[in-house]
Amino acid sequence: MGLLSHLVAIASETQERTEVLLGSLISPDETSKRLKIVDATLRCVAERGIRATTVEEIASEAGMARATLYRTFPGGREAVLEAVAETETARFFASLSVELASAEDLESLVVAFLYGVATRLRSSVILRALSRERPELLHARLTFGGLEETLALGSDFAWPFFAQWMDEDPAKRASEFASRVAISYLLNEEPGSRLDVDADVRRLVAAHVLDGIEALAR
Repeated sequence: MGLLSHLVAIASETQERTEVLLGSLISPDETSKRLKIVDATLRCVAERGIRATTVEEIASEAGMARATLYRTFPGGREAVLEAVAETETARFFASLSVELASAEDLESLVVAFLYGVATRLRSSVILRALSRERPELLHARLTFGGLEETLALGSDFAWPFFAQWMDEDPAKRASEFASRVAISYLLNEEPGSRLDVDADVRRLVAAHVLDGIEALAR
């Protein structure tokens, strides 16, 4: 799959997942309403946390009646939270793909990948709330079978971008390697090696990461 095709696939999948999830197949007005509820929920979670966020508070933040929210999301609070998680995931990959597509060489791609993943994860309202309230859920994604699924997700997304500078098989190995680096440094953060600090990422890639990825391409 070429890079352009990959970008089209990401855009199509993101739009399709968001449309199905948020109900835009019903009407544009309904889509707007559902996105308004999703964004209102994110503001509530940022202020109060997940457990303390109620349907009444979400409806008030969204500027609508509680009954309107239930008509939009008949499943209530859990359905809204599921929509928030899915929408934020779609936004994550769509915005990161734009940055990776603009990389001018392999080194800048690796920097963009590590920095982009780290900054988005650290700024995620939902992930911050989960780390406080349900850390075991995040831990499960980073150990044993969950870790392999997480690495596969990162690799499947990123390898076509790496394939601009290497063949398909090395690109898949390189993208998995970059995903492992991201997880390792996010879990074991040390001064001078923060992935959400641009200068740190550039030093790390130049000193320790790029040679390994280039070796995979040979």
